[in-house]
Order: sequence, then structure tokens, then C-alpha cells
Amino acid sequence: MAQGIRRTTAANTAAIAILYFSLLVINLPGSAALAAGAFEPDRIILNLTETPATSMAVTWRTAGKIKDPKAQITVAVAAPALEENAWFVDAVTESVTLDNGKTVSAHSVIFKDLDPGTLYAYRVGGNDVWSEWNHFRTASGEPAPFKFLYFGDPQNDIESMCSRVFRAAYSKAPDAAFWHFVGDIVNNGENDSEWGEFYRSFGWISRSTPFMLLPGNHEYKKSPAPVAGQKSGEEQKGLSRYWRPQFTLPLNGPEGLEETVYYYDYQGVRFIMLNGNEMLEEQAKWIKKVLAANPQRWTIVAIHQPFYSTGKNRDNIYHQKLFTPIFDKYEVDLVLQGHDHCYSRLSDPAGKAAGEAGRAAGKPQGPVYLVSVAGTKQYGLNDRAGTQPDRVAEDTMLYQTVDVTPDRLTVRAFTADGRLYDGFELVRTVRGKELRPLDTTLPPSRLCAQGRNADGLPCSAKDR
Repeated sequence: MAQGIRRTTAANTAAIAILYFSLLVINLPGSAALAAGAFEPDRIILNLTETPATSMAVTWRTAGKIKDPKAQITVAVAAPALEENAWFVDAVTESVTLDNGKTVSAHSVIFKDLDPGTLYAYRVGGNDVWSEWNHFRTASGEPAPFKFLYFGDPQNDIESMCSRVFRAAYSKAPDAAFWHFVGDIVNNGENDSEWGEFYRSFGWISRSTPFMLLPGNHEYKKSPAPVAGQKSGEEQKGLSRYWRPQFTLPLNGPEGLEETVYYYDYQGVRFIMLNGNEMLEEQAKWIKKVLAANPQRWTIVAIHQPFYSTGKNRDNIYHQKLFTPIFDKYEVDLVLQGHDHCYSRLSDPAGKAAGEAGRAAGKPQGPVYLVSVAGTKQYGLNDRAGTQPDRVAEDTMLYQTVDVTPDRLTVRAFTADGRLYDGFELVRTVRGKELRPLDTTLPPSRLCAQGRNADGLPCSAKDR
């Protein structure tokens, strides 16, 4: 249809008339302008599927009901005529009642039968109201180098403060294949305005870079009393009403934990996302099967609650006893966590000295456990922080880059102002897996002392 407008005089005349009418609508707000606003695609976000080389998911919402919501996609080219070879994909829609009583429409599409390693252009819309065209690239069909970003809890002051972390991360790694979040995306999962802050904090990035997420305890409604049948180690009840409508995540997890527990394989890495809030025993059974059948060279597990806490008054012993023996048995490489509102890297549960001695003796490296925080809510460190982890920080907002090759994982932690704070490599050798420091000098540990943080400002890290 856009072709005709360009190629025929009659269509050009019609286009001028339409443009004139549009200007009238813009300058004289009325029902047409209001209707267009109701159909405007908002909160557009890409998510990887369990087959990221040949498919991609996109989710968005509109304030009004759309008669025929859909997405349009084509292989990206340099020329502007994207519609020429584009095809349509019908969307799945559901109504969502907000916490203010209003109703919005959530739409989702999974683009299928795509070519690996290919740049695509797409847009979403309906009722003749479309988003801008955006790009994404499918994964390679084979193991290949890539980079991703990992963030701990944004949670508080998301738009006003955490946005600077996201912008710094994008500046550092604009080529990241995806962004990886480990829960507590917002402080109140039932507050739609907080979710709005989250989307505004990174702007258009989620339209071109897939986001992979799992829920933290703040994406759950707290149970006012113990729930019948609730098992030990579980404290929350009721996933946020907004979680599933606004994300389209893989559905290969245990029944009852849809889009909160899942796995996906990306260019030689198996990523396994766990939900630390409920049904832990079921997840332990499930992850054994997922790990036993894992054909990938690297394995990265993510969960919100840390298995080895360094935050004050924090411990997740039940999680630890249930899952860490499984990780050891199946040689998980990296565990990404949040929740503690501090930074921690732990390479040996027996302590930093034991880890150093093991490496000196040539002992193969086990799982490395990371905890990080992107947001402003900060907790102080516990007594174990000085001897158990290899590296810690408090009162510090961070993001992490992870570079992957077939034989090496390189992790770097950066502060919100872009300074390298921590880093290491996991390297596969003929002797097994080794942890190696980066070939650089790291700054002193960022700790609070006498009420001041490492920047000389009042320390905001509190006891939980």
C-alpha cells in the first residue's frame, strides 16, 4: 500500500490530503487524535526464545483495544522500502487491569522460521497506527563469540538513578547480544507506574536488544500468613499481574512456573533461569534433567536469591543445600544473582584462602558465584565478606559485561561511572577449568568506614 503512494499521481494527491488532515488533527485535538494515542504501541520489548537462531519474541501494549494487532518483519536492508518484502504476523492479545482500575491491552508475537545470524527489521501496531521500524539480529546457529550484559536489582529510583547505569552499560557494550536481569526489577511488582519507570529508563534499547529476566521477591505479592502446602524456603505468594503479559519468555520450565523458570541455548552456552520464590523442590528436579541433557560447552545459571550471601542479615541456606550440590555435580560455570544489594564474587564456598590454595595446586575451578546491584538500594556487608568471597563492594551501583568464546568466559564488573572494579576469566585447558585474574590492576575494595563510602560521601549501605 505504501508503494502506491509513492508511484502514482493519484496516490500522491491522496497522501497530501492525508498529511493536511493529520496536521489539522495535531493542531486541533479531537477524537481522531485521541484514538491514535490509544492505539500507539508502548513498552515494546524483545525477548529471546528457546530457539534464538530462528525465532524472536516481541511484546508491547496499547491503552486501547485494537481490532487487528500485528507485527511486520523483513530482512533489514539499507534501502528505505522495508515494506516491499515485509510480511505480517498476527499478535496474541490479552486485557490487563491496572492497579488504578484502568484496562490496557498486551500484545505479543513470536517471529518464527528466521535465518540464523541475520539482521531483521520489524514494527508493531494495528488500527493503522505503527511503531517505528526497529532492528534485531538472530543468534548464530553454531557456537560463536558473543557478549551480554548482566544487571542486579534496579528496584528503586529506576528512572532517576538507575537509568545512568543502563546508559553507561550500553555505551560500554553497544554490541551486547542481550541484557540479563536477575530480579527485583521494580520495588512493587503490582505498581504499574514503577514498570513504566523501568521502560523509560532504557528507552528504545529493548526494541533492538532482547531482555532476559527472572522474578525477584519484589515481583511477588507477600503472603500475609503461611500458605497451606508452602514448602520450606519459600516466603512469597502471587506473581505480579504484570509479569507474564509484558514479557514473552520460553515456556520450557516446570508446570506452574511458566515464564519464570526456563532455559535457552545461545551460541554454545546454556542459560538456566530459576525462580527463588516458590516451588524450589520442583525446580531442583527439573534442573537436574536440563543439566544432564546439556550439550553446550558453557553453563550459566541465574537466580535472584544468592546461595552464599555477603549482605548483612542475609542467608538462603535452604536454597544452598538444595541446588549447590547439583551445580557441583554437573559442573555449572557461572551463577548470576542479586537480592543482597552489594557486590560479591565467590569462587570457593570454603573461603578466599581455600580458593587460592586450590588454584595453586591445580584444582579445577567449580562454579563462580556473582552477586551485583544496579540500583540505589544498598546493604552493608556481613562478617563473612572479609574471608569467604574473593572480591566485594558496598554502596556501589554496578553493571557487568560477560564475553564468551568457546574456551573462555571473561567477566568484568564496572561501576556506574564506568570504572573497572572487578574481573576474571574462566578458561578451559587440558587440565580442566581455571579461574584467572585479568591482566590489570584492580582498584581498592569499595567499603564504607566511619559512615563514609569509597567516594567520601555518606554511606547509604544499611543493615537489612
